Amino acid sequence: MVAIVDSGSTKSDWIILDEFKNIFLKAETIGFNPNFISKELIVPEIEKNTSLNFVKNSITKIYFYGSGCGVQKNCDIIIEEAGRVFTNAEIIVKEDLTAAAYAAYRGKPAIVCILGTGSNSCYFDGQNIKIQLPSLGFLVGDEGSGSAIGKQLVRRFFMQKLPEDLSREFEQTYKLTVDEALKNMYHTTRPNAYLADFNKFVVERKEHPYLRQMVHEEMLNFFDYQVLPYKESKDAEINFIGSIAYYYEDILREAAAELNLNVGQIVQKPIDSLVDYHIQYIL
Repeated sequence: MVAIVDSGSTKSDWIILDEFKNIFLKAETIGFNPNFISKELIVPEIEKNTSLNFVKNSITKIYFYGSGCGVQKNCDIIIEEAGRVFTNAEIIVKEDLTAAAYAAYRGKPAIVCILGTGSNSCYFDGQNIKIQLPSLGFLVGDEGSGSAIGKQLVRRFFMQKLPEDLSREFEQTYKLTVDEALKNMYHTTRPNAYLADFNKFVVERKEHPYLRQMVHEEMLNFFDYQVLPYKESKDAEINFIGSIAYYYEDILREAAAELNLNVGQIVQKPIDSLVDYHIQYIL
């Protein structure tokens, strides 16, 4: 059996294929971004999933695409810890941008972007992935992402920038104190996922003029920092992977049109397209 895994900072989607390349099972775990999660949690979190536990000895190969796996040290952590569970498997680890490029590929070169809990971009010509810009994480990067939008919302609430109606609704919804917010942002293992969770509030009210403008500005930031530096951006189709791109699709396309950029397809969950790519080109 072969496992294909798309792991973000919030959650991981697993698909297990049998020897005939048919889907045997689908599973979900938390995200295994080594920049945020303690490596000691990886084994127990995988073993917590009864479906994965059931087939762990039958899996001979794992293609793991993960957020935070753009550096070898983090790849090694995933290989070592996952290897403790899947003892018969060869484990291949690549960063999530590679998964996005594969999942969004439709036979022609394109700029491929991730807009989920974090954000990233690359150029994929069908064979080679060009990553021109570094991923700086949620503290100084991740423009347009769920964590960036959540950060804007929390900051504007506490600094009394939200309109009165939104401020009142935010306070009633979360009853959030400064101490609680700081604890979750600075003293927990997944602060980016914590901030991204506030997008539920924004998505439910995205037609509010203030929030719509806030998200629009964040999308412009994303294009400015993570797309426009690619010389191909003016001509190539720009495809997106991730829930943030999906939920704010109309605002994302408006921001792109403002910059004369051509947004192509937007895929919320790349795992199915990623599996299709593997069946066609890799397995």
